[in-house]
Amino acid sequence: MAQSSSALAEPADRVLSITRTFAAPRELVFKVWTQPEHLARWWGPKGFSTPTCQMDARPGGDYRAVIRSPEGKDSVMRGHYREVVPPERLVMTFAWEDEQGRPKHETLITVNFEDVGGETRLTFEHGVFESVEQCASHRQGWSSFLDHLGDYLTAL
Repeated sequence: MAQSSSALAEPADRVLSITRTFAAPRELVFKVWTQPEHLARWWGPKGFSTPTCQMDARPGGDYRAVIRSPEGKDSVMRGHYREVVPPERLVMTFAWEDEQGRPKHETLITVNFEDVGGETRLTFEHGVFESVEQCASHRQGWSSFLDHLGDYLTAL
């Protein structure tokens, strides 16, 4: 019985959740998540650039972005939009591409945008990862993405 309970609890250890509040209206925050000309300016951890960003932010649409590290290493992510509810919610798949352009393990991202007195409370969930270590690594990466987003929103 204990083994069964442990197995049931395990996926929660492989799902990350981050909540941030931004001093910007949710319509703007949603817009910078769904328009490639904005996304290319903040998508990636701090210090990274986004030389390629293609997206079709509608249910059934796809996205693909290349993020480049300060050392010049490219990483490619891609996914499929399942739900796009302006300016409230995005649900999309997420996978890194391997060297041959094939998707690796697919996960699901849900982003909720809540108006809080003219500011935006963003709740970001991503999972289920293959391991607790991958989840922790993505938590660090996404936290930096959201820091970068905050800086971009401030600059607007």
